[in-house]
Amino acid sequence: MTDLPSLRETLDAHGLLAKKSFGQHFLLDLNVTRKIVRLAGPFEGRGVIEVGPGPGGLTRALLESDAGQVVLIEKDPRFLPLLAELDRPEFGGPGRLVTVEADALKVDEAALVAGPAHVVSNLPYNVGTPLLIKWITGPWLPVALTLMFQKEVAERIVAAPGEDAYGRLAVIAQAVCEARIVMHLPAAAFTPPPKVASAVVHLIPRPDRPDRATLKRLETVTAAAFGQRRKMLRSSLKQLGGAALCEAAGVDADARAEVIDGAGFLRLAGALG
Repeated sequence: MTDLPSLRETLDAHGLLAKKSFGQHFLLDLNVTRKIVRLAGPFEGRGVIEVGPGPGGLTRALLESDAGQVVLIEKDPRFLPLLAELDRPEFGGPGRLVTVEADALKVDEAALVAGPAHVVSNLPYNVGTPLLIKWITGPWLPVALTLMFQKEVAERIVAAPGEDAYGRLAVIAQAVCEARIVMHLPAAAFTPPPKVASAVVHLIPRPDRPDRATLKRLETVTAAAFGQRRKMLRSSLKQLGGAALCEAAGVDADARAEVIDGAGFLRLAGALG
């Protein structure tokens, strides 16, 4: 990539700044983006979807890697000309890089990439959690997901029972995937710097993950339980069966949601069915 201008030069040349309405914070250090891609791989020729590529820092690293087709989903049309400049012979030539102008919350990923694929993204902060839930509870599930979130959201994904960050997101994410934080980044690493630090979470789907019907019930149970997290389950789950539901699931009705592990919530979801 020695003949490519730097990301900052590219942004300046096109007169582009981040848009707050899109939750944009650019990662311009290619050493950092390459490290994220190494943590996400190996890809072994499989496709990769990247959401919100912006000026293409992570995209450049993906194109240097062993990924197959790289599919970009970009909602902001301002960046399409920049991304088009990365469709070069040294990166695999025509067909390897595909850019789709779309809202990632609405696209059908299975129609964009053939076969098993990874998701690797520095997610826009304002849609990070909804996108994660879409991928792990929907009909299309990646081989693995390596995603940048606000540090607080990343901690909620990997939290264990009894921890302050433990809640619905942890239960649902960990029911489907093995999840761990693999990298921390300070606000100063981004342009413009956000008000919070960030972290990269790597998620690998479990072979014994629940089916979609069970996940729907799990979402219902966790919404009720953590919606009133300081109440005992007999109260917070009253509309779903309360103490009787807990007894059927072998869960202590006098316990609070914050101390129930994922297996307990899955039993509650099963009893609800």
